[in-house]
Amino acid sequence: MPGLLRGIARTAVVAGTASGVAGRVQRHQARKYADKDAQIYADREQAYQQQMAAQNPYPPQPAAAPPAAAPAPNMIEQLKQLAELKDQGILTEEEFAAQKAKLLA
Repeated sequence: MPGLLRGIARTAVVAGTASGVAGRVQRHQARKYADKDAQIYADREQAYQQQMAAQNPYPPQPAAAPPAAAPAPNMIEQLKQLAELKDQGILTEEEFAAQKAKLLA
């Protein structure tokens, strides 16, 4: 019986050692392949950036602000309306001058 227990103990030790070694090898290979994958990704990204730079040699310009809408036509229209009201006698000269100053300010 002592030989049987010794054989079982030896098998348990060998199996435990093999399991531990296999786990370490697996983790080592996973790290190695992860590093390799990261390097491949970095190389592809760099190649893509170079390709984009070659296709568009000018850096992107910030979008220009749209030109401000000119309020002049509206202001001119309002001044015309005020002049018509003054010509019709609805506005006095002083009221016309006050409204005109308000529009031009």
